This record gives sequence, C-alpha cells and structure tokens, in this order.
Amino acid sequence: MVSYSDYYWPGLSLHRITHARLIGWAARTSFVAGTLTLAVAATPASAEGPEPWITTWAATPAPRWAEELPAPFDVPEVLGDQTVRQIARISVGGEQVRVVISNEFGTRPVAIGSASVALSKGGSAIDEGSVKPLTFGGKPSAVIPPGAPLLSDPVDLPVKALSSLAVSFYLPNRAGITSVHWDGAQTGYVSEPGDKTKEADFKAVSTNKSRLLLSRILTTAKPESKAIVFFGDSITDGACSSPDKNNRWPDHIAERLQAEGHQDVAVVNEAYSGNRVLSNGMGTNALSRFDMSVLSHPKVSTVVMMMGINDIGWPGKDAITPADPEPTAEDVIAGYKQIIDRAHAHGIRFVGVTLSPFVDTFKGLPTAGYYTPEKEKIRQEVNAWIRANKTADGLIDFDKVLQDTKDSSRINPAYDCGDHLHPNDAGYEAMAKAVDLGVLVPKQ
Repeated sequence: MVSYSDYYWPGLSLHRITHARLIGWAARTSFVAGTLTLAVAATPASAEGPEPWITTWAATPAPRWAEELPAPFDVPEVLGDQTVRQIARISVGGEQVRVVISNEFGTRPVAIGSASVALSKGGSAIDEGSVKPLTFGGKPSAVIPPGAPLLSDPVDLPVKALSSLAVSFYLPNRAGITSVHWDGAQTGYVSEPGDKTKEADFKAVSTNKSRLLLSRILTTAKPESKAIVFFGDSITDGACSSPDKNNRWPDHIAERLQAEGHQDVAVVNEAYSGNRVLSNGMGTNALSRFDMSVLSHPKVSTVVMMMGINDIGWPGKDAITPADPEPTAEDVIAGYKQIIDRAHAHGIRFVGVTLSPFVDTFKGLPTAGYYTPEKEKIRQEVNAWIRANKTADGLIDFDKVLQDTKDSSRINPAYDCGDHLHPNDAGYEAMAKAVDLGVLVPKQ
C-alpha cells in the first residue's frame, strides 16, 4: 500500500523561493526588457528595519488543471493586445500602493506593456482622477520570467480600508494565462484590442470570475500593523457566495476587525478552491505552497487553517480522483503538524478550524463518491484532533456553527448553498459572526 509519507512528502520543497523575500528584495530588484537584475544587499532586509508594507489583498495563484477534474477551467488560455481589468476590495488602508502580477506557474515569459491602479467606481469603471500608472524598476513595462512574480514600484494613492481598487494591465503580445486564481467570485474584464489601462471605462469583449495573473495588492503599513493569513480551500475561498458582493467569511472578518477596533490588522485570503493538504489537483498542495502563500507576506502574526475535506473526499472508488491514495486521519493530521511546526518556526501563531459537515455532498452527480460513511469517520477523527490539539494557538469550531440542529452530521439547510458542503451567503456571515476576534488578535 502506498502511503503519503512515501508518495507526497518528498515534495516539501521551498516553493518558489524567489517569492519568499519578494518585498525585502523589492528595492534592489528591477525588470528591464525581459532581464531580471538582482543586486543582493550586504545585509538582509530585516536588518534595514521594519518593512513598510503589508498585504492588504491577495488571491492565491495556481496552475491550470487537467480536464478530468470536476470544475471546468473556464479561463482563456491566451490573451494578446488586450487589457485586463480586475477589481479587489482591500482590507486595510494606507498612503501608497504596490501590485504583484504573477507568472509563477508560467513556462514562458509574459510581457506587461503598461499597468495602472485606480479607485473602482463599480463594474469596469474607474475614478479617472485617481488613476496611477505603475512602473517596474522605474520602467512603464516589464517582462516577467517564467516562475516569477513581478512587484510594482510604489505609487502615491491614499486608500481607505474596505475600499475597492481596479488593477489594469496591458498584454501587448500573446501571453499564456497560466497563473490563475480560479474561483475569484469577482467579475474581471478583458478589453478589445489596445491599451486601456488609463481609460475610465471600456467595452469588455469577455468577462470571467477568476483572477488572471493578479496575485497581491500591498499598502504602506503602520509599525503596529499585523496580517492574518487565511489558509484554506473553497469554503474559505468563498465558493457559492454571491459574485461581486464580498461575502466570503474572511471578508466579513475584515469588516468586523475594522468595526471593532483593529483597523491595522490586514486580512489576507490565501485559500484556493479544491485545495488539499497533501496532494495537488486544483491548486498546489498546502505543504508545498505554505512558503509562498503564508511566509512570504510581511508582518504575518497568525495563520488560520481550514483544509482537509478535499483530501478526504476526492480519492476513492467512484470519487473525483480514484487513482489517488486514500489518506487516513493520521495522514491529514501529520500534514497539519508540519504546517504548525513551520508556522511556529517563523514566530507565527496557528489557529485550527474544524472541517464542516459534508454528508451527501454532490449527491446524484458523477462525483457522488465524495462522501461516504467511511470518509465521515475520518472527518470526525480529524476534527477531534483539531479540538484537542494543544500545539495550536487557537481554535475556531465551524463544524458546530454550520451543522444542522437536528442532525449534527449534516449542514444546516439554512446555510446550505445546495451541494451540502458549501455555505451560502447567510452561512458565511454566520461563520464570521461566530469567531471570537480575540482568537485572531489576542490582547497583548
């Protein structure tokens, strides 16, 4: 029998190591005419004093996946001589802004002809007076090498917490769209031919609900600022939530933090629909992407992890990935222990979140094997460990929040979006309301 320790864990590499010091290297990095020039300073970034940046918004990039997986990858494979405009609601405000465009899963260079950031006016419209052209190493254009992120220079753009920004970039040449956040729950716009990055609005020839290449927005941070990274799968990614409404449960947490006296605490959503702790598929496994998705953010104080239901549900006869090894509860727990140890090694608190009910998930569909009584037993064992785990720094029990009052093994019908797994908007709001903010931001 193949075990996860034999089959997957050799892949615990430091994923995309160039990403890990992205912000610390920014002042010493330039992208010019397709060449990455890196002048390494004599001292590490930490010796220069606190980094003045914090991630105010993020969307985990991942590669395109195989056609046999359950969700269609309905993102254009190639774009060229077109402008992409994407809207993002940030969590904390600041006086300046930087943007990260990702080619981390690309195999060919991607040229950025020009780019801008502006305040959104809804839809594809922007506040024309707020448009700020972006530069990269002082240049208005750049070429992103395969496997790399591209960090813009700072621009002066005062932004308020919970405001929406529009990031536009022009792709002058044919470019493969290979680094994508698939389940964005936010409409993005692709223009007719031409550079529209500074236009107040444009006619979109296509729209989609994914994040194309855009992976982060950063703003200036106050010395006391902190970032909380929400590390998870589709339930943290906001699957089934209403598009363009910011109804993911971390979105509601961001609203609560602002309303309840934690204005300098950023919410960084690094969840990815379909993600698993132990293996790839829809996105890179959590053990592999932890460095990229958590450790590379500045000022991270806490990571909140809700993941494992896809590890349990995907493999097995008649399930989504029948060829994958079926993990035991011990396998999933071992993955959690690795994440906890790696977080603590970097001085980051770890908050565990129980896995919510999934009885009869996808019932009647070809992927009905996602749930079985045997898999439910594994979920219960993992949840028992999460609740009893003394190495974690906090607990959020979403299993209890979402379960049916008449049958604790099922999701409450009032919170069910219809597939018996994902919450609806009311469910996501109930999850956020149930969180004790003291677990996320403990008193000093």
